[in-house]
Amino acid sequence: MRDPRACDPARTVCNCEEAFPLIVPRIPPKTVLERLRSKVAAKQPLFIASAGSGLVAQLLEKAGADCINTFSGARLRGNGMGTMSMLWPILDSNQQTLDYTEQDILPSLKGDAFVCACLNANDPLKDMRTVLEKLLAMGVPSASNIGPSLSYVDKDSQVFKVLTSSGITFDHEIEMLKLCREMGMVSIGLAFDMEDSIRLVEEARPHVFCFHAGTTKGGLKGYDSGESIEETAERTEEVCRRLRAIDPELMLVGHGSALETPEDAQVILDRTSCDGFWTGSSTERIPIEQAVYGTAKRFADLRFGNKS
Repeated sequence: MRDPRACDPARTVCNCEEAFPLIVPRIPPKTVLERLRSKVAAKQPLFIASAGSGLVAQLLEKAGADCINTFSGARLRGNGMGTMSMLWPILDSNQQTLDYTEQDILPSLKGDAFVCACLNANDPLKDMRTVLEKLLAMGVPSASNIGPSLSYVDKDSQVFKVLTSSGITFDHEIEMLKLCREMGMVSIGLAFDMEDSIRLVEEARPHVFCFHAGTTKGGLKGYDSGESIEETAERTEEVCRRLRAIDPELMLVGHGSALETPEDAQVILDRTSCDGFWTGSSTERIPIEQAVYGTAKRFADLRFGNKS
């Protein structure tokens, strides 16, 4: 007799509430690109979101996210630290991403959303080809250069000068993204300024590019630079126009700075030529802070009623 918990063998992706045995859905890179391009052609916004836990990934996929990003910053966010804490040498960034992607994120998804692993291409302890091969074996069809990226660091800073002189360069991120494409994966590039954005797109030719406008404001760990969402949109569109001229087929998304709420994302969609948006803290850290604190505070404020 067939186990009632088993998946229908005719299905390519299991949608059972309880699958037995547990098999992580595999989404081929070709299918990922077809899905993304189909949405762009239908003028439906692309929705990329980061997750630091399986529960968040499940909820994002159920809500309609196209892509779930994994990276050490998201994992640290889930532990109450700010995203930028990943810049401090407190962990092996790539190993953290590999481990929790495999253990927490992939088993939580049904296959409606694909996973993009955001990597540190300047890892002196790992061969990036081997890292990408591990991701493909795990069922991850996509990779990005954001975990962390040297583009985070101001070029006129002493930190940037010291890093580059020691061999930590943006060149390695570009090479990793080029390798990603050569291996048949979906390449998602990211940069923080015009110079890096142009270099990355010209040299790495990613399938998707995200302009990161800066650390997201809001919540307990956000950073408010004072920029309005209209200003964030203006800076984003300036980059988009330059990149469209380089690669008209490039899929573009915006992220960060004043993009905190769905209303802010609507401004990005209305005022830029972006094909969609990328959320991190906006759909992870901030909602968790608000929901958990608000509910817990109501519990904490309870008092005994009149008892005889």
